[in-house]
Amino acid sequence: MDLTINQPKHLGVTPPIVTAHPTQREIEVTDLLLQELTAQGTFESDDESKRREVVLGKLDGLVKEFVYQISKDKENLPEPDAKEAGGKIFTFGSYRLGVHGAGTDIDTLCVVPRHVSREDFFTVMYDFLKKRNEIDLVFARLNLSRVPDDLELRENSLLENLDETCVRSINGSRVTDEILRLVPSIPAFRKSLRCIKLWAKRRAIYSNVMGFLGGVAWAMLVARICQLYPNAIAGAIVSRFFRIMYQWNWPQPVLLKPIEDGPVRVWNPKLYHGDRFHLMPIITPAYPSMCATHNVTQSTKKIIEDEFSRVMIGTGKWSDLFAKHDFFQKYRYYLQIIASSDNAERQLKWSGMVESRIRHLISKLETVENLNLAHPFVKGFDKVYGSEQEANDILESKKAYYCTSEQDLESKTNNNEGPQNREIISNEGPQNREIISNEGSQNGTGRGRNESPPNGTGRERTINEGPKNGTPRERITNESSQNGADTNNPRAIHVTTFYIGLQINPREAGSTSPRQLNISWPTQEFTKLVKSWDKYDENHMKITIKHVKSAELPSEVFEEGEEPRKLKRSKPGGKTESNTTTSEQPSKKPRSSSGSNDTVIDSTHPTGINADKTDINTRLGDNESLQDSTTAYVVFDRLAPKLLSLQNRLEKVLRYAEKSSLYR
Repeated sequence: MDLTINQPKHLGVTPPIVTAHPTQREIEVTDLLLQELTAQGTFESDDESKRREVVLGKLDGLVKEFVYQISKDKENLPEPDAKEAGGKIFTFGSYRLGVHGAGTDIDTLCVVPRHVSREDFFTVMYDFLKKRNEIDLVFARLNLSRVPDDLELRENSLLENLDETCVRSINGSRVTDEILRLVPSIPAFRKSLRCIKLWAKRRAIYSNVMGFLGGVAWAMLVARICQLYPNAIAGAIVSRFFRIMYQWNWPQPVLLKPIEDGPVRVWNPKLYHGDRFHLMPIITPAYPSMCATHNVTQSTKKIIEDEFSRVMIGTGKWSDLFAKHDFFQKYRYYLQIIASSDNAERQLKWSGMVESRIRHLISKLETVENLNLAHPFVKGFDKVYGSEQEANDILESKKAYYCTSEQDLESKTNNNEGPQNREIISNEGPQNREIISNEGSQNGTGRGRNESPPNGTGRERTINEGPKNGTPRERITNESSQNGADTNNPRAIHVTTFYIGLQINPREAGSTSPRQLNISWPTQEFTKLVKSWDKYDENHMKITIKHVKSAELPSEVFEEGEEPRKLKRSKPGGKTESNTTTSEQPSKKPRSSSGSNDTVIDSTHPTGINADKTDINTRLGDNESLQDSTTAYVVFDRLAPKLLSLQNRLEKVLRYAEKSSLYR
């Protein structure tokens, strides 16, 4: 007798936990959730929805026309065959799942027959696609002579004889469709997913490229909860989502259905060594199954788990769930990764490549002793500097900048620094890098005024006395006339800045020995990695890594009314004192002594920090908080010239006093 005949069917790899229908309380909670989602602006208007449909209809017609032209002009197919060659678009991502919001992009897949090449697609349709920012178009070529309008991508046979790029392109649409087929209630799934997406974005943990979870990963987590509670509605699903995810035993994988085997490689940690290192494996349901979260690092995993924990101890109000992140008030020290170029289109590609590699920097930073966590922010901040006046304004406000070539002035974002900090001029090799002290070139560069750098670029630095307060201004001029560059009108410089928060381990109880935090190797390896890009052009692209305090963060990272949080640090004896860390009023820098118990951090940056030794010593006070690293002050490695200058002044004072009657 077959015992499986009478067994109920269920979705997922395990039976449901609860099949009960919603209670009155759950219905009320769901209504409140929908009200909050509406108030938060997560739904788009009917007019915008209709506009999207019109755009997609035009795009589908354009794809068919594109395939027709290639079939007729390039392949010389007969007229009837060229018309029947077809071509079709498929949507995926948030739009296909039905959880897109106002102003979001439409993820679209363009499917063409085998005689249309990828080169044809990116040359013929490129200009059209550039004008439609609301569409992200992915290309895939099937091993078919024609693509009919009724084509579905569900059949695995369509993947035969396709290259890896096309398989991945098609997989986006296949995964989205499979998720919708595997949830018991699509309306409950969509409402729940809208809530989770909004929460993840507000808490700054929504980014696959930065090592967090992307849209498809969050969708699969919500779909799994829907499978476990097939009759639940959105309010109950969201509540159980956080409860289950908080207790999930990672790296146990999240699966929506059993993994299918086939000729194409699928996720299998028993066979493939690399799959064993996935920290939070969430496996796509469509063949070939892949891990959608292979970018997750130890740091980002801990951050996500901390966010689950935060919800579990929350107040229970939907508005509190969607509270904005506190990334720029959370840490005492940050790394700035600054990508710049002199062209908007070039900057889009360059900054995107740098962004895609930041997770590698995070993984390397996690190996640094005494660094507890490296927290990347989910997006970069773009800025354009395009005039001499703007560049001079940046110089007067002591913001970092450098030259990309003999005729270009590149202005960098570096917030108001304290009187002991320096401005970074260039981020090339040690022979080209310079650090200009606020006390003048002799104390910062080791060269006199108007002395050309030893790299033979023909650049000349002129130090002007600037305003009466003694703050020097520096202007970069170019004496080279070979190209006739107009230094009074430098080209626009496009800058994208990414941030990583650094959480430093607290001092062990009873420990008095200094600790060292050396991040030279991670930053050097990261710089090599991004510069190894085959499209990298050192004459037009630059990468700079800087170490900044929270008080030095630029205003662009804060919304109106926000400012760096006033952190508190513990004093010996258990007392606490307020430590104001705003850029307008930097915290006082305590004196050091040879017998102090200060912690020493040596962070070496390959670009933009030092011309020679490239090391920063950051002294941290005792009883450092685990979450908010206690700051004291930053002492740069080129402090020796300043000390020498101070010694010379003191000797002059002593000589003068000796001659007078005061020295007795």
